[in-house]
Amino acid sequence: MSYCVNCGVELDATAKNCPLCNTPVINPNEIKKDNLIPPFPKEKAQVEEIQRADFGWLVSMVCLATAVTCGILNWLAFRHNLWSLAVIGACVLLWVILVPAAIYPKLTPYLYILLDGAAMALYLYLIARMIDKYHWLWGLGLPLVVCTTVVVELFAVAIRKFLKGILARGLYFFTALAILCVSYEIVIDLFRDVPVGLGWSAVVLTVCVIMDIAIITTLSRRRLRNEVRRRLHF
Repeated sequence: MSYCVNCGVELDATAKNCPLCNTPVINPNEIKKDNLIPPFPKEKAQVEEIQRADFGWLVSMVCLATAVTCGILNWLAFRHNLWSLAVIGACVLLWVILVPAAIYPKLTPYLYILLDGAAMALYLYLIARMIDKYHWLWGLGLPLVVCTTVVVELFAVAIRKFLKGILARGLYFFTALAILCVSYEIVIDLFRDVPVGLGWSAVVLTVCVIMDIAIITTLSRRRLRNEVRRRLHF
């Protein structure tokens, strides 16, 4: 059974042309026998992919040009404050996030996370240097960056070393989210010099604990686990 390549109508085995649109019926086997030019390409064409090194070079040049240009402009024309430090810090942060992962895809993700945390800390330092105020940096900015980096590192270790699958990753995610929010509120309370306690983070913690209990229950029951996977298509 064959069909017309133009209109899709079903063709008779002896048909030479489509009875509906008169398109010639071509048998691929006959093309080889008669040395005819096939009406379809022999090889698949594909747009050449961008090389990782080229992408990294492009991002590097854009970030470098932006940082240098803003630095020179700040030095020559707008000297009332060091506004270019914010732009330079943003360029460094963008470069650290995009370029190492593009050029060195085989590096461990733990190193990527550590580099991102260091770049964010540098960015906050440059902002503090720009406004010439450091108390918020040491008391709030850097502790939040450290907390985030540590929790994300632990999350990366969990999804790579322990149980696999979407349910297990959901368990790790909600646990990490709860730890992160609680640590954020503790750092903020210490910075504000108020008694440390759980406020808004308690709401997040409650939701995350409920989700963790639900996921653990699902993982511990094989029939329930299979049913959830079947219904959610994963």
